[in-house]
Amino acid sequence: MSPINKRADGDRRDQFIAEARRQQEIRMNGYREQALKLFPPICSHCGREFEGKRLRELTVHHKDHNHENNPHDGSNWELLCLYCHDNEHSRHLVADWSDELTPGGVQKQASTYNPFAGLDDLLKGKK
Repeated sequence: MSPINKRADGDRRDQFIAEARRQQEIRMNGYREQALKLFPPICSHCGREFEGKRLRELTVHHKDHNHENNPHDGSNWELLCLYCHDNEHSRHLVADWSDELTPGGVQKQASTYNPFAGLDDLLKGKK
């Protein structure tokens, strides 16, 4: 591939990335502004209040983790401070790593060993 073609591909890629980021920023500003109008500027988890310059520390969390699901009534949103928002996403990462039952999931059998197998026969023989 010639250097001119590489530069053209790189320019197209850069334009695509820039456009995707711009669209994401527009979408984020749209639902963030809506959420700030709907809800008081208070973190839903820790209860801290935000105003003025510190208002930027308040983020919009999507309860179902789908950033495309933005109902106008705000039913999928909650306002969280940066720390609680990071904690919320970290909890989901940890839950994905563990083998615990998740809501709507099917629990795997952890072990097939039964330490009390045959215990009833032993107890019946003692009488």
